[in-house]
Amino acid sequence: MIEQDPIPALLATAAPATGEGILVGAMSVLNEAAPVFLVAFLVTLVATPFVRLMAVQAGIIDKPDQQRKLHKYPVAYLGGLAVFLGLVAALGVSYAFVGMGERDFMPVPWEILAGMTAIAFVGFLDDLDSMHPWGKIAGQLVAAALLCYSPENAFGTPIARGLLYPIMHGGVGEWLAGSTAGIVTEDAIYYWVGIVLVAGMILGACNAANLIDGLDGLLTGTSSIMAVGFLAVGLLLAATLPVGVEQGQFVAARVVLALALLGALLGFLPWNFNPAVIFLGDCGSLLIGYLLAVCIMMQAQEDSISLFFAGLIIFALPIMDTLLAIIRRKLAGLPMSAADANHIHHQAKRLTGSVRKAVILLYGVTAAFTLLGVGLAALQLFERPRVLVVYSIAFVLFAGLICVALKSALLERWQVAPRAEATPEALPGSPADAAKPADPAKA
Repeated sequence: MIEQDPIPALLATAAPATGEGILVGAMSVLNEAAPVFLVAFLVTLVATPFVRLMAVQAGIIDKPDQQRKLHKYPVAYLGGLAVFLGLVAALGVSYAFVGMGERDFMPVPWEILAGMTAIAFVGFLDDLDSMHPWGKIAGQLVAAALLCYSPENAFGTPIARGLLYPIMHGGVGEWLAGSTAGIVTEDAIYYWVGIVLVAGMILGACNAANLIDGLDGLLTGTSSIMAVGFLAVGLLLAATLPVGVEQGQFVAARVVLALALLGALLGFLPWNFNPAVIFLGDCGSLLIGYLLAVCIMMQAQEDSISLFFAGLIIFALPIMDTLLAIIRRKLAGLPMSAADANHIHHQAKRLTGSVRKAVILLYGVTAAFTLLGVGLAALQLFERPRVLVVYSIAFVLFAGLICVALKSALLERWQVAPRAEATPEALPGSPADAAKPADPAKA
Protein backbone atom coordinates (compact mmCIF):
# COMPACT_ATOMS: atom_id res chain seq x y z
CA MET A 1 0.00 0.00 0.00
CA ILE A 2 1.37 3.44 -0.95
CA GLU A 3 1.78 5.76 1.98
CA GLN A 4 0.19 9.17 2.00
CA ASP A 5 2.25 12.11 0.79
CA PRO A 6 3.67 13.63 4.02
CA ILE A 7 3.71 17.28 2.95
CA PRO A 8 -0.03 18.06 3.34
CA ALA A 9 0.08 16.46 6.80
CA LEU A 10 3.13 18.49 7.74
CA LEU A 11 1.44 21.67 6.59
CA ALA A 12 -1.24 21.09 9.17
CA THR A 13 1.42 21.43 11.87
CA ALA A 14 3.13 24.48 10.35
CA ALA A 15 2.96 27.66 12.39
CA PRO A 16 1.52 30.06 9.80
CA ALA A 17 -1.82 28.45 8.95
CA THR A 18 -3.47 31.36 7.13
CA GLY A 19 -2.58 33.10 3.88
CA GLU A 20 -1.68 36.22 5.82
CA GLY A 21 0.52 34.22 8.17
CA ILE A 22 2.30 32.57 5.26
CA LEU A 23 2.95 35.96 3.65
CA VAL A 24 4.34 37.36 6.93
CA GLY A 25 6.55 34.28 7.35
CA ALA A 26 7.85 34.52 3.78
CA MET A 27 8.61 38.23 4.10
CA SER A 28 10.40 37.60 7.40
CA VAL A 29 12.67 35.01 5.77
CA LEU A 30 13.24 37.28 2.76
CA ASN A 31 14.15 40.21 5.00
CA GLU A 32 16.69 38.12 6.92
CA ALA A 33 18.36 36.92 3.70
CA ALA A 34 18.25 40.28 1.83
CA PRO A 35 21.97 41.03 2.43
CA VAL A 36 22.82 38.01 0.27
CA PHE A 37 21.07 39.60 -2.70
CA LEU A 38 22.65 43.01 -2.17
CA VAL A 39 26.19 41.64 -1.89
CA ALA A 40 25.79 39.48 -5.02
CA PHE A 41 24.38 42.41 -6.99
CA LEU A 42 26.99 44.99 -5.95
CA VAL A 43 30.03 42.73 -6.28
CA THR A 44 29.00 41.54 -9.76
CA LEU A 45 28.04 45.04 -10.90
CA VAL A 46 31.42 46.48 -9.87
CA ALA A 47 33.54 43.48 -10.88
CA THR A 48 32.16 43.18 -14.43
CA PRO A 49 33.95 46.20 -16.01
CA PHE A 50 37.26 45.11 -14.45
CA VAL A 51 36.82 41.56 -15.77
CA ARG A 52 35.94 43.02 -19.19
CA LEU A 53 39.11 45.13 -19.21
CA MET A 54 41.17 42.07 -18.30
CA ALA A 55 39.55 40.03 -21.11
CA VAL A 56 40.15 42.77 -23.71
CA GLN A 57 43.80 43.13 -22.73
CA ALA A 58 44.26 39.35 -22.92
CA GLY A 59 42.52 39.18 -26.30
CA ILE A 60 39.70 36.97 -25.01
CA ILE A 61 37.01 38.34 -27.33
CA ASP A 62 34.21 36.93 -29.47
CA LYS A 63 34.15 38.01 -33.12
CA PRO A 64 30.80 38.18 -35.00
CA ASP A 65 30.00 36.09 -38.07
CA GLN A 66 26.41 37.31 -38.73
CA GLN A 67 25.17 33.73 -38.89
CA ARG A 68 25.21 32.28 -35.38
CA LYS A 69 27.07 35.14 -33.68
CA LEU A 70 24.84 38.10 -34.35
CA HIS A 71 26.62 40.92 -32.51
CA LYS A 72 28.04 43.74 -34.67
CA TYR A 73 31.50 44.12 -33.13
CA PRO A 74 33.98 42.04 -31.08
CA VAL A 75 32.80 41.53 -27.49
CA ALA A 76 34.81 40.39 -24.48
CA TYR A 77 34.27 36.99 -22.87
CA LEU A 78 34.77 36.00 -19.22
CA GLY A 79 31.62 37.65 -17.85
CA GLY A 80 31.00 34.42 -15.97
CA LEU A 81 34.02 35.20 -13.82
CA ALA A 82 32.32 38.35 -12.51
CA VAL A 83 29.13 36.37 -11.81
CA PHE A 84 31.18 33.76 -9.96
CA LEU A 85 32.85 36.42 -7.79
CA GLY A 86 29.45 37.88 -6.89
CA LEU A 87 28.10 34.46 -5.98
CA VAL A 88 31.08 33.52 -3.82
CA ALA A 89 30.89 36.82 -1.95
CA ALA A 90 27.15 36.44 -1.38
CA LEU A 91 27.38 32.84 -0.19
CA GLY A 92 30.23 33.84 2.12
CA VAL A 93 28.05 36.54 3.65
CA SER A 94 25.12 34.12 3.93
CA TYR A 95 26.85 32.14 6.65
CA ALA A 96 26.35 35.13 8.94
CA PHE A 97 22.61 35.33 8.18
CA VAL A 98 21.36 31.75 7.98
CA GLY A 99 19.73 31.89 11.42
CA MET A 100 16.78 33.76 9.89
CA GLY A 101 15.48 35.05 13.15
CA GLU A 102 14.36 32.41 15.64
CA ARG A 103 14.56 29.52 13.14
CA ASP A 104 17.99 27.92 13.23
CA PHE A 105 18.38 26.56 9.69
CA MET A 106 21.43 25.01 8.08
CA PRO A 107 23.48 27.13 5.63
CA VAL A 108 24.15 26.38 1.96
CA PRO A 109 25.95 22.99 1.89
CA TRP A 110 29.65 23.13 1.06
CA GLU A 111 29.08 20.60 -1.73
CA ILE A 112 27.23 23.27 -3.74
CA LEU A 113 30.06 25.76 -3.39
CA ALA A 114 32.65 23.12 -4.32
CA GLY A 115 30.69 22.02 -7.39
CA MET A 116 30.12 25.63 -8.40
CA THR A 117 33.86 26.25 -8.25
CA ALA A 118 34.63 23.17 -10.34
CA ILE A 119 32.11 24.16 -13.02
CA ALA A 120 33.34 27.76 -13.18
CA PHE A 121 36.95 26.58 -13.45
CA VAL A 122 36.15 24.26 -16.37
CA GLY A 123 34.26 27.02 -18.15
CA PHE A 124 37.07 29.49 -17.52
CA LEU A 125 39.61 27.12 -19.06
CA ASP A 126 37.33 26.66 -22.07
CA ASP A 127 37.05 30.43 -22.52
CA LEU A 128 40.82 30.79 -22.41
CA ASP A 129 41.47 27.96 -24.88
CA SER A 130 38.64 25.81 -26.21
CA MET A 131 38.57 22.45 -24.44
CA HIS A 132 37.64 19.13 -25.98
CA PRO A 133 33.92 18.42 -25.33
CA TRP A 134 34.83 15.36 -23.27
CA GLY A 135 36.98 17.55 -21.04
CA LYS A 136 34.01 19.79 -20.27
CA ILE A 137 31.79 16.77 -19.62
CA ALA A 138 34.39 15.39 -17.21
CA GLY A 139 34.39 18.67 -15.30
CA GLN A 140 30.59 18.63 -15.07
CA LEU A 141 30.67 15.07 -13.75
CA VAL A 142 33.16 16.15 -11.08
CA ALA A 143 30.68 18.82 -9.96
CA ALA A 144 27.89 16.22 -9.93
CA ALA A 145 30.08 13.84 -7.89
CA LEU A 146 30.67 16.58 -5.32
CA LEU A 147 26.91 17.00 -4.91
CA CYS A 148 26.50 13.24 -4.49
CA TYR A 149 29.09 13.36 -1.70
CA SER A 150 26.45 14.97 0.51
CA PRO A 151 25.02 12.75 3.30
CA GLU A 152 22.95 9.97 1.69
CA ASN A 153 23.00 11.91 -1.59
CA ALA A 154 20.50 14.46 -0.27
CA PHE A 155 20.16 16.05 -3.72
CA GLY A 156 19.22 12.99 -5.77
CA THR A 157 17.80 10.40 -3.38
CA PRO A 158 14.55 12.30 -2.57
CA ILE A 159 13.84 12.69 -6.31
CA ALA A 160 14.52 9.00 -6.93
CA ARG A 161 12.27 8.06 -4.03
CA GLY A 162 9.47 10.27 -5.29
CA LEU A 163 9.72 8.77 -8.79
CA LEU A 164 10.16 5.12 -7.78
CA TYR A 165 8.15 4.86 -4.55
CA PRO A 166 4.86 3.84 -6.24
CA ILE A 167 6.71 1.24 -8.33
CA MET A 168 8.71 -0.17 -5.42
CA HIS A 169 5.57 -0.47 -3.28
CA GLY A 170 3.51 -1.97 -6.08
CA GLY A 171 5.09 -5.40 -5.78
CA VAL A 172 8.44 -4.74 -7.44
CA GLY A 173 10.13 -4.05 -4.12
CA GLU A 174 8.97 -7.33 -2.58
CA TRP A 175 10.03 -9.29 -5.68
CA LEU A 176 13.45 -7.61 -5.66
CA ALA A 177 13.97 -8.26 -1.96
CA GLY A 178 13.06 -11.92 -2.40
CA SER A 179 15.11 -12.50 -5.54
CA THR A 180 18.26 -10.87 -4.13
CA ALA A 181 17.95 -12.28 -0.60
CA GLY A 182 17.90 -8.75 0.77
CA ILE A 183 21.29 -7.85 -0.70
CA VAL A 184 19.77 -5.08 -2.83
CA THR A 185 17.67 -2.93 -0.53
CA GLU A 186 15.08 -0.35 -1.45
CA ASP A 187 17.18 2.46 0.04
CA ALA A 188 20.20 1.36 -1.99
CA ILE A 189 18.16 1.55 -5.20
CA TYR A 190 16.99 5.06 -4.33
CA TYR A 191 20.58 6.07 -3.58
CA TRP A 192 22.13 4.80 -6.83
CA VAL A 193 19.28 5.99 -9.03
CA GLY A 194 19.64 9.35 -7.28
CA ILE A 195 23.30 9.51 -8.29
CA VAL A 196 22.35 8.92 -11.93
CA LEU A 197 19.68 11.62 -11.67
CA VAL A 198 22.14 14.15 -10.24
CA ALA A 199 24.64 13.47 -13.03
CA GLY A 200 21.92 13.72 -15.67
CA MET A 201 20.54 16.95 -14.21
CA ILE A 202 23.96 18.63 -14.09
CA LEU A 203 24.99 17.53 -17.60
CA GLY A 204 21.60 18.41 -19.07
CA ALA A 205 21.16 21.80 -17.40
CA CYS A 206 24.75 22.98 -18.01
CA ASN A 207 24.63 22.16 -21.71
CA ALA A 208 21.07 23.45 -22.14
CA ALA A 209 22.07 26.79 -20.64
CA ASN A 210 25.15 26.87 -22.86
CA LEU A 211 23.04 26.27 -25.99
CA ILE A 212 20.55 29.04 -25.28
CA ASP A 213 23.23 31.65 -24.55
CA GLY A 214 23.11 33.07 -28.08
CA LEU A 215 21.75 36.64 -27.85
CA ASP A 216 22.71 39.65 -25.75
CA GLY A 217 21.18 39.30 -22.29
CA LEU A 218 19.15 36.19 -23.14
CA LEU A 219 20.54 33.65 -20.69
CA THR A 220 21.18 36.30 -18.05
CA GLY A 221 17.62 37.65 -18.20
CA THR A 222 15.75 34.36 -18.53
CA SER A 223 17.80 32.87 -15.68
CA SER A 224 16.94 35.89 -13.54
CA ILE A 225 13.25 35.19 -14.13
CA MET A 226 13.78 31.52 -13.26
CA ALA A 227 15.65 32.54 -10.10
CA VAL A 228 12.62 34.64 -9.07
CA GLY A 229 10.47 31.52 -9.51
CA PHE A 230 12.80 29.35 -7.42
CA LEU A 231 12.92 32.10 -4.80
CA ALA A 232 9.11 32.21 -4.63
CA VAL A 233 8.88 28.44 -4.13
CA GLY A 234 11.68 28.54 -1.58
CA LEU A 235 9.89 31.23 0.40
CA LEU A 236 6.64 29.26 0.31
CA LEU A 237 8.41 26.19 1.66
CA ALA A 238 10.28 28.19 4.31
CA ALA A 239 7.05 29.80 5.51
CA THR A 240 4.93 26.64 5.55
CA LEU A 241 7.10 23.65 6.42
CA PRO A 242 7.89 23.40 10.13
CA VAL A 243 11.38 22.94 11.54
CA GLY A 244 12.39 19.29 11.72
CA VAL A 245 11.09 18.21 8.31
CA GLU A 246 13.43 15.75 6.60
CA GLN A 247 15.52 17.61 4.00
CA GLY A 248 15.13 20.63 6.29
CA GLN A 249 18.76 21.58 5.69
CA PHE A 250 17.60 23.05 2.37
CA VAL A 251 14.95 25.37 3.83
CA ALA A 252 17.40 28.27 4.11
CA ALA A 253 19.69 27.12 1.30
CA ARG A 254 16.89 27.34 -1.27
CA VAL A 255 16.22 30.97 -0.45
CA VAL A 256 19.88 31.96 -0.11
CA LEU A 257 20.97 30.32 -3.36
CA ALA A 258 18.10 31.79 -5.37
CA LEU A 259 18.77 35.26 -3.93
CA ALA A 260 22.50 35.02 -4.61
CA LEU A 261 21.90 33.88 -8.20
CA LEU A 262 19.29 36.59 -8.79
CA GLY A 263 21.54 39.32 -7.40
CA ALA A 264 24.58 38.25 -9.43
CA LEU A 265 22.56 38.00 -12.66
CA LEU A 266 20.92 41.38 -12.19
CA GLY A 267 24.33 42.89 -11.45
CA PHE A 268 25.64 41.49 -14.75
CA LEU A 269 22.57 42.21 -16.91
CA PRO A 270 23.18 45.97 -17.47
CA TRP A 271 26.54 45.13 -19.06
CA ASN A 272 25.17 42.15 -20.98
CA PHE A 273 21.85 43.46 -22.33
CA ASN A 274 21.75 44.54 -25.97
CA PRO A 275 24.06 46.07 -27.04
CA ALA A 276 26.33 43.94 -24.84
CA VAL A 277 29.88 44.92 -23.95
CA ILE A 278 30.69 41.56 -22.35
CA PHE A 279 29.43 37.99 -22.69
CA LEU A 280 29.04 35.27 -20.07
CA GLY A 281 31.22 32.80 -21.95
CA ASP A 282 31.23 29.12 -21.01
CA CYS A 283 32.36 30.04 -17.50
CA GLY A 284 29.06 31.86 -17.01
CA SER A 285 26.66 29.67 -18.99
CA LEU A 286 27.87 26.41 -17.41
CA LEU A 287 27.83 27.99 -13.95
CA ILE A 288 24.28 29.27 -14.38
CA GLY A 289 23.07 25.92 -15.70
CA TYR A 290 24.66 24.16 -12.74
CA LEU A 291 23.02 26.47 -10.19
CA LEU A 292 19.60 26.22 -11.85
CA ALA A 293 19.89 22.41 -11.74
CA VAL A 294 20.77 22.61 -8.03
CA CYS A 295 17.74 24.86 -7.42
CA ILE A 296 15.49 22.30 -9.12
CA MET A 297 16.89 19.42 -7.07
CA MET A 298 16.70 21.32 -3.77
CA GLN A 299 13.09 22.22 -4.54
CA ALA A 300 12.08 18.54 -4.69
CA GLN A 301 10.71 17.24 -1.40
CA GLU A 302 10.65 13.60 -0.43
CA ASP A 303 7.55 11.79 -1.77
CA SER A 304 6.36 15.05 -3.36
CA ILE A 305 7.59 14.74 -6.92
CA SER A 306 5.31 17.53 -8.17
CA LEU A 307 7.77 20.04 -6.71
CA PHE A 308 10.52 18.51 -8.85
CA PHE A 309 8.35 18.77 -11.97
CA ALA A 310 7.49 22.35 -10.99
CA GLY A 311 11.21 23.13 -11.16
CA LEU A 312 11.49 21.51 -14.58
CA ILE A 313 8.57 23.64 -15.82
CA ILE A 314 10.37 26.79 -14.64
CA PHE A 315 13.42 25.60 -16.60
CA ALA A 316 11.30 24.73 -19.66
CA LEU A 317 12.82 27.16 -22.21
CA PRO A 318 16.36 25.66 -22.15
CA ILE A 319 14.86 22.15 -22.12
CA MET A 320 12.77 23.02 -25.16
CA ASP A 321 15.71 24.48 -27.08
CA THR A 322 17.88 21.43 -26.35
CA LEU A 323 15.13 19.00 -27.35
CA LEU A 324 14.60 20.86 -30.63
CA ALA A 325 18.35 20.83 -31.34
CA ILE A 326 18.42 17.05 -30.86
CA ILE A 327 15.40 16.55 -33.16
CA ARG A 328 16.81 18.82 -35.88
CA ARG A 329 20.17 17.11 -35.92
CA LYS A 330 18.66 13.63 -35.91
CA LEU A 331 16.44 14.53 -38.87
CA ALA A 332 19.41 16.01 -40.74
CA GLY A 333 21.69 13.09 -39.90
CA LEU A 334 24.16 15.39 -38.15
CA PRO A 335 26.16 14.72 -34.96
CA MET A 336 24.87 16.23 -31.74
CA SER A 337 27.88 18.58 -31.61
CA ALA A 338 27.02 20.16 -34.99
CA ALA A 339 26.13 23.86 -34.77
CA ASP A 340 23.25 25.50 -36.60
CA ALA A 341 21.35 28.80 -36.72
CA ASN A 342 17.90 27.42 -35.89
CA HIS A 343 17.87 27.62 -32.12
CA ILE A 344 14.82 29.23 -30.55
CA HIS A 345 16.63 32.54 -30.14
CA HIS A 346 17.70 32.58 -33.80
CA GLN A 347 14.11 31.95 -34.87
CA ALA A 348 12.81 34.63 -32.51
CA LYS A 349 15.33 37.08 -33.94
CA ARG A 350 14.18 36.34 -37.51
CA LEU A 351 10.55 36.65 -36.41
CA THR A 352 10.90 39.98 -34.59
CA GLY A 353 13.65 41.51 -36.74
CA SER A 354 15.85 42.59 -33.83
CA VAL A 355 17.89 41.08 -31.02
CA ARG A 356 16.25 43.19 -28.34
CA LYS A 357 12.68 42.28 -29.36
CA ALA A 358 13.61 38.60 -29.62
CA VAL A 359 15.10 38.62 -26.14
CA ILE A 360 12.08 40.37 -24.64
CA LEU A 361 9.77 37.85 -26.37
CA LEU A 362 11.70 34.96 -24.81
CA TYR A 363 11.63 36.74 -21.44
CA GLY A 364 7.84 36.57 -21.74
CA VAL A 365 7.89 32.86 -22.59
CA THR A 366 10.14 32.18 -19.58
CA ALA A 367 7.87 34.24 -17.32
CA ALA A 368 4.84 32.21 -18.45
CA PHE A 369 6.54 28.90 -17.64
CA THR A 370 7.82 30.31 -14.34
CA LEU A 371 4.31 31.32 -13.29
CA LEU A 372 3.07 27.84 -14.15
CA GLY A 373 5.88 26.22 -12.17
CA VAL A 374 5.28 28.38 -9.10
CA GLY A 375 1.54 27.79 -9.44
CA LEU A 376 2.08 24.03 -9.52
CA ALA A 377 4.26 24.20 -6.41
CA ALA A 378 1.67 26.31 -4.59
CA LEU A 379 -1.14 23.92 -5.50
CA GLN A 380 0.97 20.98 -4.37
CA LEU A 381 1.43 22.64 -1.00
CA PHE A 382 -2.18 23.76 -0.52
CA GLU A 383 -4.67 22.21 -3.00
CA ARG A 384 -3.03 19.15 -4.47
CA PRO A 385 -6.02 17.73 -6.43
CA ARG A 386 -5.82 20.64 -8.89
CA VAL A 387 -2.25 20.13 -10.05
CA LEU A 388 -3.42 18.35 -13.22
CA VAL A 389 -4.72 21.68 -14.50
CA VAL A 390 -1.24 23.20 -14.33
CA TYR A 391 0.35 20.09 -15.86
CA SER A 392 -2.09 20.30 -18.76
CA ILE A 393 -1.47 24.00 -19.43
CA ALA A 394 2.30 23.56 -19.24
CA PHE A 395 2.23 20.54 -21.57
CA VAL A 396 0.07 22.30 -24.17
CA LEU A 397 2.28 25.42 -24.08
CA PHE A 398 5.48 23.36 -24.28
CA ALA A 399 4.24 21.10 -27.10
CA GLY A 400 2.78 24.03 -29.04
CA LEU A 401 6.03 26.00 -28.92
CA ILE A 402 7.98 22.88 -29.93
CA CYS A 403 5.79 22.45 -33.02
CA VAL A 404 5.98 26.13 -33.99
CA ALA A 405 9.77 26.21 -33.61
CA LEU A 406 10.25 22.96 -35.53
CA LYS A 407 8.00 24.17 -38.34
CA SER A 408 9.92 27.45 -38.53
CA ALA A 409 13.23 25.56 -38.72
CA LEU A 410 11.92 23.33 -41.51
CA LEU A 411 10.66 26.32 -43.50
CA GLU A 412 13.99 28.08 -43.08
CA ARG A 413 15.81 24.95 -44.21
CA TRP A 414 13.63 24.70 -47.35
CA GLN A 415 14.17 28.37 -48.22
CA VAL A 416 17.96 28.13 -48.10
CA ALA A 417 18.15 24.75 -49.88
CA PRO A 418 19.02 24.66 -53.60
CA ARG A 419 15.92 24.77 -55.78
CA ALA A 420 16.74 21.36 -57.28
CA GLU A 421 16.69 19.80 -53.83
CA ALA A 422 13.44 21.41 -52.76
CA THR A 423 10.61 18.96 -52.22
CA PRO A 424 7.26 20.77 -52.04
CA GLU A 425 5.53 17.57 -50.96
CA ALA A 426 7.52 17.63 -47.74
CA LEU A 427 6.16 21.05 -46.83
CA PRO A 428 2.50 21.43 -47.80
CA GLY A 429 1.45 25.05 -47.74
CA SER A 430 5.00 26.23 -48.52
CA PRO A 431 5.69 28.87 -51.20
CA ALA A 432 6.27 26.07 -53.70
CA ASP A 433 2.69 24.94 -53.23
CA ALA A 434 1.44 28.34 -54.36
CA ALA A 435 3.45 27.99 -57.57
CA LYS A 436 1.76 24.73 -58.59
CA PRO A 437 -0.79 24.87 -61.45
CA ALA A 438 -4.35 24.65 -60.25
CA ASP A 439 -5.98 21.22 -60.34
CA PRO A 440 -8.96 21.43 -62.74
CA ALA A 441 -10.83 18.87 -60.71
CA LYS A 442 -10.70 21.19 -57.67
CA ALA A 443 -11.52 24.37 -59.55
